[in-house]
Amino acid sequence: MTSSSTDPARPDPLLPTTQRALLHRVAVGQSEGRSPSLVAAVARDGLLSWSGARSCVDGHVPDVDTQYRIGSITKTFTAVLVMRLRDEGLLDLGDPLEKHLPGTGAGELTIHQLLSHSGGLRAEPPGDWWERTPGSLRPALSDTLGDGAVLHPAGRRHHYSNPGYALLGAVVERLRQDTWAEVLRREILLPLSLGRTTVQPAAPHAGGWAVHPWADAMLPEPLQDLGVMAPAGQLWSTAGDLCRFGAFLVRGDARVLSAESVREMRAPSAPPEPDDWASGYGLGVQLAQRGGRTLAGHTGSLPGFLACLWTHGDEGLVSVALANATSGPAIGAIAADLLATVADAEPRIPDAWRPMENFDNGLLEIAGQWYWGTNAYGLKLVADGGLELYPLSGSGRGSRFVATANTDGAGEVSVGRTWRGLDGYYAGEALRIVRSADGSVSHLDLGTFVLTRQPYDPAEAVPGGVDGDGWR
Repeated sequence: MTSSSTDPARPDPLLPTTQRALLHRVAVGQSEGRSPSLVAAVARDGLLSWSGARSCVDGHVPDVDTQYRIGSITKTFTAVLVMRLRDEGLLDLGDPLEKHLPGTGAGELTIHQLLSHSGGLRAEPPGDWWERTPGSLRPALSDTLGDGAVLHPAGRRHHYSNPGYALLGAVVERLRQDTWAEVLRREILLPLSLGRTTVQPAAPHAGGWAVHPWADAMLPEPLQDLGVMAPAGQLWSTAGDLCRFGAFLVRGDARVLSAESVREMRAPSAPPEPDDWASGYGLGVQLAQRGGRTLAGHTGSLPGFLACLWTHGDEGLVSVALANATSGPAIGAIAADLLATVADAEPRIPDAWRPMENFDNGLLEIAGQWYWGTNAYGLKLVADGGLELYPLSGSGRGSRFVATANTDGAGEVSVGRTWRGLDGYYAGEALRIVRSADGSVSHLDLGTFVLTRQPYDPAEAVPGGVDGDGWR
């Protein structure tokens, strides 16, 4: 089952061979995973490119509007709400929890550590299996932690914690003076038009099932309201809504969170698990290396349901896979394979090259080849008005830079004499253009490293000086 349309708001349809490969992956995933149903979708640049599904019941095949429970993908929504508070100046990621939510017993942990699961908190709340029992059994926030909730030294390792996100949801409620569900609806769901993402199921929705491991038989799973644990895994959503949410995680949306802030969420923020360098965690976002690509998104599970959302920014791709089985389908691998199928078969066609709109002719004097010691680097002016530094041979430290405003001794603002690193080794570091007395460019100062036009140029300010007898 595939979908296509002549709607101009949708991208060009995928090639028939690509569509068949996608459907084949979904069919194999549903069959081998023994899931009652499985629905999947792929979007590019915010527009739905393909969807497909399989079901064990003829005539009841789900589509992109069918709700499934998405489990821990809920955490990414909660993290967005926290990042909004940060961007508004209502909290800092370095703040201890105690500053905003006193009396929890875990107040020394920072907001950043809770977002990245690096606070050392226990993985699950105490008591009966919380995902299969009513949230009313844990009426207070303290019921999600219990005694001895901090198991590891804070900041030392990644240890996934569901109670940590219950705490973050409580921070949202405290600072917004409203329920987590209402803040979520107002600040994310409405602006992004996620009308089929809800706290409680809304028809049409799939039922949750457990499939017997040694027999082709099914058992319905109970659907519980998670109560104060809701910010960790309560939500229901659809493949269509999650594709739209994934597009937001790629490029941001000024109504919700800037592109810079969602990029920060996608950056690694916690140490990887021991012996697992192929995965990581940002701020409410899981990271995975698959086939040479770094994917960002989240997986989710609750009794009766499995879910996965992956994004790849360079390709502008989002993939979603949803199943109504407690276990069986390799949901993360299925979603990753769908994304890779499109990226490999139909890679993004790059935008046409265009010259700079506002070209600063004076900056040409810093473009070209530079040397840090004997290492050759190129410095290029790029179309967005920034600079790009990259090694000319072998491996080396490269970064992109954006101009910042700085003042000279007279207090006048001079734009472009100092640049700030955006990524790589020099992220956040300053690149200064140092001029001689006659106004010509002398050298570049990159975080105290001196870059000269010639290797160890004796005429420049090379730290440690240059042997007067020169090269020999």
